[in-house]
Amino acid sequence: SKDNLKKEIERLWRDVNSLKEMQALQTVCLRGIKVHKKCFLGSSGEKNYHMANEDCIAQGGTLAIPRDSDETTQLRSYAKKSLRGATGFWIGVNDMTTEGRFVDVNGQSVSYLNWGPGEPRGGKRENCALASISSQGKWSAEVCRDVKRYICEFLIP
Repeated sequence: SKDNLKKEIERLWRDVNSLKEMQALQTVCLRGIKVHKKCFLGSSGEKNYHMANEDCIAQGGTLAIPRDSDETTQLRSYAKKSLRGATGFWIGVNDMTTEGRFVDVNGQSVSYLNWGPGEPRGGKRENCALASISSQGKWSAEVCRDVKRYICEFLIP
């Protein structure tokens, strides 16, 4: 019947679109690095925090959110290779909404924090987290308008 055909076509389109998404993800993973259930891909240029996250979203991800020390280690060694000449990179952690309450770019509270000594400092001026490439990948709070390199993360289904 016509209805069945319509349903079948809709199902096929869904399949095609999810295959496209998976293919895009694989391309990202091939260009970047795969860690556990996610891929990381370093930026070629520098952007402020908002524009960096927008760029990651446009590619189907978000700014990288390291969830434990192992991810931090892997992210840092990848950053060393891929972000040549950079001293640090934006990650998806900020306290823009509530001063002192750091959350990820989806607004969820983060249980893993990797602040450097005396960080986060800068109060209301510095609300965005930058991971250093040199000092054990420790985070510092920076001015969100500053232009920095960044790494996007993509969750693998």
